[in-house]
Amino acid sequence: MTGIGYDVHRFAENRPLILGGVSIPHSHGLDGHSDADVLCHAIADALLGAMGLPDIGHFFPPGDPDCKGISSLKILEKCRDLAAENQLRIVNVDSTLIAEAPKVLPHREAMRQNIGKALGLPPERVGIKATTNELLGFIGRKEGIAAMAVAQVDVVGGKNGG
Repeated sequence: MTGIGYDVHRFAENRPLILGGVSIPHSHGLDGHSDADVLCHAIADALLGAMGLPDIGHFFPPGDPDCKGISSLKILEKCRDLAAENQLRIVNVDSTLIAEAPKVLPHREAMRQNIGKALGLPPERVGIKATTNELLGFIGRKEGIAAMAVAQVDVVGGKNGG
């Protein structure tokens, strides 16, 4: 089964920029209730969709004080646990970050390691790409970052292994 995810966060002052669980040097971070890791959020929604479950906001409500400032890697760990509870195995995830700045690909391998560890996947099964928005729209104006992701899950012991 496959799922897709999309997330977007606007830039905010006085916050760290966290993508894929990596703190990336930049003048602004992303605004959000958690650590605002747009990449992990898109991946989480893709996984939840593939499992036929409600979206990230169902499991981590934006106003929930317990979610304030949490690492989005914890959200991915919850997705891993939900897969196991439903006798599903995460096969792979693939994602694209959309931003004019900063350059994120120098941090790609660290992000793949973090996400892979949180999901119980080898990093080779975590795809991360980056592109710009060609200076168009809010992303082109450097007002925020978006991410898209797809994920595949399989029944434990299914035809793809397990």
